[in-house]
Amino acid sequence: MSEYQYYEFLAIDRPLDDDEQADVRSLSTRARITATSFVNEYHWGDFRGHPKLLMESYYDAHLHVANWGTHRVMFRLPRDLLDPDVVEDYCAGDQVDAWIADEFVVLDLTSEDHTGELIFTDDVEVLLSAIVGVRAELAAGDLRPLYLAWLAGYGAWERDEDVFDREADNDLEPPVPPGLSMLTAAQRALADFLRLDDELLAVAAQASPTLEQVTDDPDDLATWVDRLSIGEKNRLLGRVLKGEAARVRIEMLRRFRGDSAPTVPSPTRRTVADLLDDAARRRADRKRHLAAQRAENEVRREQARAQARAQRLDELATEEDTWWSRVDALIDTRKPAEYDAAVTLLTDLRALAEREDRYDKFTLRTTALRRTHARKPSLIERLDRAGI
Repeated sequence: MSEYQYYEFLAIDRPLDDDEQADVRSLSTRARITATSFVNEYHWGDFRGHPKLLMESYYDAHLHVANWGTHRVMFRLPRDLLDPDVVEDYCAGDQVDAWIADEFVVLDLTSEDHTGELIFTDDVEVLLSAIVGVRAELAAGDLRPLYLAWLAGYGAWERDEDVFDREADNDLEPPVPPGLSMLTAAQRALADFLRLDDELLAVAAQASPTLEQVTDDPDDLATWVDRLSIGEKNRLLGRVLKGEAARVRIEMLRRFRGDSAPTVPSPTRRTVADLLDDAARRRADRKRHLAAQRAENEVRREQARAQARAQRLDELATEEDTWWSRVDALIDTRKPAEYDAAVTLLTDLRALAEREDRYDKFTLRTTALRRTHARKPSLIERLDRAGI
């Protein structure tokens, strides 16, 4: 199988100017480059640039996929929208890394799977567009994407025991954000991309508070804005005029919701071992349940088959001689397909003879039949295969 890699970068908050695009273009002559994106695919070759440096300098989101098992996604956010100290709680070895670059914090989320059981589709170009929404969610204060990445990182331990040292068993999980049981579409896409096990997520979600739907009361919001100083309002309005309207809105809503939001008690933090062991038990329970369900379904199917078989034999019993005549008629056609139908009918008549304890009579009739048609090798071969 040939090698394949896919690289994509997105500039979200600010497009690249002509000089910046020229800098990026010098790294790849084949890439599709615009003011807001960079896309390239590689067969056997590799990208000459350094994703970390490009993220620090130009881009807000990056995705890298390789058909040997690498899944990597990166995000860059302003430090005043995503606190680096908060991010640090969710870092996990090489799987979840983060660092500060000037006024930004850069997240690096990776999943590796070298088992050779990769499923590689042609939908790679839609992956980042499906995932990138988590960046805005993080900027708005939703920490679920960080927790999902942390959980997926430690979940990799179940695939590769060398990912973490055994001492990591006792590591405590980071703060559990609310709403893990009802992820957004972008969060679900991120979890799938990072190969987060569904059972592990279900276990983690048990300690996640319910996420209340955020509905900002217009009157409360207006009252809160009235309390802002004139200087603060002028500063914010100036930023809006400079093209930062979306960012200003996020900042303002976070401040408003932070001032008015009720305190939610933090759940007791579990260890990595607790989470992985509970997920393993849940997975085993589910497999046992599915096995029992399959067994029950097979019993029902067998009962249905037996009932249908009994009804078929009852039909044969009412006109058995007629069916024997039908066997003779089918054989007389000398057609292979009719031979098959005759043998099938004889098989049913044998079952009827066994049920009625008249197998000796059946044997006499089939012996005579074989003798009569001994010069039909195709028929005899079919009878032999059926044991008749």
